[in-house]
Amino acid sequence: MTPAANRRAFLDALAFSELGMGLLSVSNNGYNVIVGSTPQAPILFDSYADHPRKSVWIPRIKDYSTAAGRYQVLEKYFDAYKRTLSLPDFGPVSQDRIALQLIRECRALDDIDNGRFTSAIYKCRSRWASLPGAGYGQNERSVDSLVAAYLRAGGEVT
Repeated sequence: MTPAANRRAFLDALAFSELGMGLLSVSNNGYNVIVGSTPQAPILFDSYADHPRKSVWIPRIKDYSTAAGRYQVLEKYFDAYKRTLSLPDFGPVSQDRIALQLIRECRALDDIDNGRFTSAIYKCRSRWASLPGAGYGQNERSVDSLVAAYLRAGGEVT
């Protein structure tokens, strides 16, 4: 297994964690999903020219969120990463680059590249509320479900 394949599988597992298979299947693989979506009532955006900048009330956290895209990136973080990574838009390549930068900041890329999936998940839990142990009061996925998603996506675990 190559590090690139493990990274792609990790990104797929993150997307599964944040959105679930249902939303991934009724959207552009999650890249155009706005927070608050369900598979039965997806809220999708049409243009990747910019972050959709839609603020949605989320009852379970009793707050508004601007999370959007495959990795549910907040508007304020997109703005910062757009500058630092010189991103042209909020398209799929840009969203993947943001996710990889977040993973890099968590010091988890080496774990991913070398198949230490569980270690990488725990290192990244501060960035994604759906990861086990994140502690944001949102629905957290189980490690087992994430490992299964990672393996389905072609990742290798050591």
